Amino acid sequence: MRIPKKKDIIALSPPQILIFVFLAFTILGTVLLKVPLATNGNISWIDALFTSTSAMTVTGLAVIDTGASFTLFGEIVILCLIQLGGLGIMTFAVLIFMTLGRKIGFKERLLIQQALGQTSIGGIIKLAKQLFLFSIILETVAAVLLAIRWVPEMGWGKGSYAAIFHSISSFNNAGFSIWPDNLTRYVADPVVNIIISFLFIIGGIGFTVVFDLWKKSEFKKLTLHTKMMVVGTFVINIIAVFLVFSFEYDNPQTLGDLSLSGKIQAAYFQGVVPRTAGFNTIDIGALNESTLFLMILLMFIGAGSGSTGGGIKLTTFLAIVLSVLSFLRNKDEIVVFNRSIDDRTVVKSLAITIISLSVICVAIFILDVTENNARFFEIVFEVVSAFGTSGLSMGLTGELTPIGKMVIVFVMFVGKIGPLTLAFSLAKPNKSKIRYPKEDILTG
Repeated sequence: MRIPKKKDIIALSPPQILIFVFLAFTILGTVLLKVPLATNGNISWIDALFTSTSAMTVTGLAVIDTGASFTLFGEIVILCLIQLGGLGIMTFAVLIFMTLGRKIGFKERLLIQQALGQTSIGGIIKLAKQLFLFSIILETVAAVLLAIRWVPEMGWGKGSYAAIFHSISSFNNAGFSIWPDNLTRYVADPVVNIIISFLFIIGGIGFTVVFDLWKKSEFKKLTLHTKMMVVGTFVINIIAVFLVFSFEYDNPQTLGDLSLSGKIQAAYFQGVVPRTAGFNTIDIGALNESTLFLMILLMFIGAGSGSTGGGIKLTTFLAIVLSVLSFLRNKDEIVVFNRSIDDRTVVKSLAITIISLSVICVAIFILDVTENNARFFEIVFEVVSAFGTSGLSMGLTGELTPIGKMVIVFVMFVGKIGPLTLAFSLAKPNKSKIRYPKEDILTG
């Protein structure tokens, strides 16, 4: 087998380089998690690969108990992978290049643009620096606040470490926890609920949105993307929280036995968490199927573009919905907030959705064959959770067969890098100048 030379790697397109680097760090993480220093016992290579991929894709699905299976060194490796996957490898590359005094060329800027999901290359280096500083400051402040809550309960060492771990995991929408019951012990704790949810909502809304809100004081001055993300996030979260509260109000295994305050907090947390992070304060497997189906839809929609979350992205979903509404109203243009959305954006949104559904359907089909002891609903939930890099599970993750684990690894990978990035990395550029006459077909 021929080893790729430096000139071969440079000749790769930005999507191909991103995939190559992402895979390289995932493999490195797998090796580090497999060494004896990282575990409290021997774990298989496939479990190490699954954990490394879950951390790099900031998903949070776990085939083994993170807190019990890994040592402090292993957990630190997982945290580093989460930070790399959440903020983006290219963001750290920019900082390293600047520290070493290296010039950042056009090729590197294209890579950063691709990694951060930006439409323009202008100001991309400044954005990367702001993103890093913003992330570190926010994670530090949140860790201090969580430490104030947990240090009196656990002591300085364990309390501080738990605060740092969950702060990084929350902001990067990873959903990893060092406790086997995740955050269920804090189902009615307002401090933990508010801080953790604030972190993953900010991380999931997208960095360009956060910076746009920071710089502009008036709503009308915001970009169209920011307006759609803010309004869309608010509306969909309100609907989700209300539905979870309604569906689970009398369920004794979830909200039923909680006080009214506890019900509200649990419904809020589980209503806003599916689109971004994989934390849970109630038993996911005990939820009613109506609630689980709602979560499947939310996980598929996902977070915001340029964020730490996955899914098809909220703006992709909104673009499709708005195009349908415009068609039903017999309008030629898709107009929102006095701005029209380009037709290419709608086509791109449809492509993302169709490719995503294709990956999900193939994965469900394979798991339905390999996972004989799993219910079909559990399989659907697991696959969509992996694609949306949500990390929520009905309990199937730890029972997956080796083939099932590899399928979920691939789905997490696609969900993180994006279906279009994968498609562009495999597709050949079309240089044809030929144009053909148009002709209508019958539809509907």
